[in-house]
Amino acid sequence: MGVEGTIDYFSTLLSSLTSKKKRQMQTVALRVRMDCEGCARKMKGVLSSVKGARSVEVDLKQQKVTVTGYIDQKRVLAAAKATRKKVEPWPYVPYTLVANPYISQAYDKKAPANHVRDVPVSATITESTVDENYTIMFSDDNPNACSIM
Repeated sequence: MGVEGTIDYFSTLLSSLTSKKKRQMQTVALRVRMDCEGCARKMKGVLSSVKGARSVEVDLKQQKVTVTGYIDQKRVLAAAKATRKKVEPWPYVPYTLVANPYISQAYDKKAPANHVRDVPVSATITESTVDENYTIMFSDDNPNACSIM
């Protein structure tokens, strides 16, 4: 192993200590209540000053702000809330990505065109015990079934 092995060991040890954990490129979408171009400019200025933000896109019509870069979602949300505007994470997805886009939890009148709320799969329609009681009531195997049948 000798001197060369020792030098290699120490160099790898030092490089592992000095290397920082690299952040992933992320896109954070927010729904922000904006009334005018001034609000949009203010929001763009505040969010572009967030450490690691590469680009900020503001869509005034959809009330949507998209921040892209090596950022943390919590920091972006905190910076947006510092403007004292109503801010929430972007709740909408294209309706083609949702299994049942027409259930009551997904439908939203305020959603942009061709978008619905993102709902978990567990919110889909499920059968209940009431439905099962109706099927047994009209069964041929049930002696107390409806006399019309």
